Amino acid sequence: MDTLEFYRDTIERILRQYVEMPYRYGDIKEHLIVDRDRNHFLLFDVGWQQGKRVHGCVTHIEIIDGKIWIQRDGIEDGITEELLEAGIPKSDIVLGFHPPQVRPHTGFAIA
Repeated sequence: MDTLEFYRDTIERILRQYVEMPYRYGDIKEHLIVDRDRNHFLLFDVGWQQGKRVHGCVTHIEIIDGKIWIQRDGIEDGITEELLEAGIPKSDIVLGFHPPQVRPHTGFAIA
């Protein structure tokens, strides 16, 4: 398996685990949206909680130029540790939600 396929499979596997977990509060369903052709992976919430509409992106990950860009990470403990445990090196993970001037200080890839 090449690196791109490994990254795609790993991201999808990790995010799928979150979809399978029941939401604790409210009537909220999590959806996994995967576009392997364009290398986008989104974990999305839809539903109701305490009379308010919930509809939004929890986590958005892209693969750009061979690196995993975490554009949004709304997972409680973050997804980076799970990616590292799955064998993805820090040098291939970009914390895109941090400003470019902060990224060199994170220990992860800068771009």
